[in-house]
Amino acid sequence: MQDFSPRIAAITARVAEAAEYLRVDALRQRRPQLETELGRPDLWDDPEVAQRLQREFAELSDDLELHDRLAGRLDDAATLAELAREEGDDSLEPEIEGELGALEEQLDSLELRALLIGEYDDRDALVEINSGAGGVDAQDWAEMLLRMYLRWAERRGFTVELDSVHEGTEAGISSAEFIVTGRNAYGWMRSEHGVHRLVRISPFDNNARRQTSFASVKVSPFLDDVDDEVTIDDKDLRIDVYRSSGAGGQHVNVTDSAVRITHLPTGIVTSCQNERSQHQNKDRAMTMLKSKLLELEHQKRRDELAAITGEAAAVDFGSQDRNYVLQPYQQVKDLRSGVELSNPDAVLDGDLDGLMEAYLRWMRSAAAGGA
Repeated sequence: MQDFSPRIAAITARVAEAAEYLRVDALRQRRPQLETELGRPDLWDDPEVAQRLQREFAELSDDLELHDRLAGRLDDAATLAELAREEGDDSLEPEIEGELGALEEQLDSLELRALLIGEYDDRDALVEINSGAGGVDAQDWAEMLLRMYLRWAERRGFTVELDSVHEGTEAGISSAEFIVTGRNAYGWMRSEHGVHRLVRISPFDNNARRQTSFASVKVSPFLDDVDDEVTIDDKDLRIDVYRSSGAGGQHVNVTDSAVRITHLPTGIVTSCQNERSQHQNKDRAMTMLKSKLLELEHQKRRDELAAITGEAAAVDFGSQDRNYVLQPYQQVKDLRSGVELSNPDAVLDGDLDGLMEAYLRWMRSAAAGGA
């Protein structure tokens, strides 16, 4: 009779680790508090708060159910293995083997969650794409990136709210700003922050020459509850109201009440044009601005630390973070994690999970190395 005890012990340790990064004890304490808040008769007087509480309760319930199910299946498998050992019943080995294998596979997938423990990883993501060097090709490249992220979000069951899209001069887009909503959206999307470089035969060149073009992607956690952390002086703002001139039904609804807010000290600009009223567009643009300002402060701290440790911050297009090569060969390479993929078409169609997971592992390894 095979001895399953070492394997069961290893899985037991992994389930205990899962309880730590899922914060099971804290979730059990939080659940009755949430149930009380969700039972308030005036809950829906503030729909945003109500929706946030409902979302938190659903995620909390899913995590507790998942952990309890894993622990229960492990206990059943351990009991079955002990029974088989005592009775010398070899016929139970395939069943035990299958159950332990299934548990290990589920834990492999779950352990990605251990990588999503940053301060804001559980938030939605505010994403901004800007075309860079490369002219029309760069604007086309920016639109390709937008499509890539839309497809990725669709694959994961996330939703995307396009707040602004500005068409390019001849093709593509010059910029786009959108919010990705879903569990740990920022934690996943932060791997995309940086400069993206495309090499291909230009469809806009009559001589079919190879063209290199660039686009930058900025990713911030979308924070709708940072009023106490970010203070904005009204005199530092320029607020413009305009008629949407974006891509209409293709990307956003055309309205007469679009709002653009410029933060004069930093030059940060946010805009929103798809809410029902000018007031709602202004509120959304202000929330986006606060999120960007908070992220800017965090970036300043990271830059200060990098200066102390001698690390240079990449600020120009020569320091791209990811290459996408379509000609003369096929490759996507992330220059941070070192991951190389040979199917750029799949990546551009939204198959980003491998790149994102590799980035998160690289970040954890870098943090451990610097500890």
